Amino acid sequence: MYKKFDIPEEIVKESLNILETSAKTGKIRKGTNEVTKVIERKQAQLVFIAEDVNPPEIVMHLPLLCEESKITYTFVPTKDDLGKAAGLKVGSASIAIVDPGEAKQSIKGLNSKLEELKK
Repeated sequence: MYKKFDIPEEIVKESLNILETSAKTGKIRKGTNEVTKVIERKQAQLVFIAEDVNPPEIVMHLPLLCEESKITYTFVPTKDDLGKAAGLKVGSASIAIVDPGEAKQSIKGLNSKLEELKK
């Protein structure tokens, strides 16, 4: 899959924890169509993209959209990891946090770490 930068395992874990907290206490959008909409409306605070999406074209446009809208995005190894962290019984190709809820402070720290990785 098209990948701009490598993400260390501890940051993947941290981001999935933030997603879990946001899913419980805030507001998330699941699925590539929903995620695309909230990015275009500049409502997303953080976008998660699964690396094992097949065909990759399904999520290929998301990093570019995020860059244009200045929204931070990150990759997680599998759709199952993503779905589980969001409290779903199925995997998800992409998820966006719209309202981080209790993860508000954590999301700021993670966003700056991800920005550093891109450089």
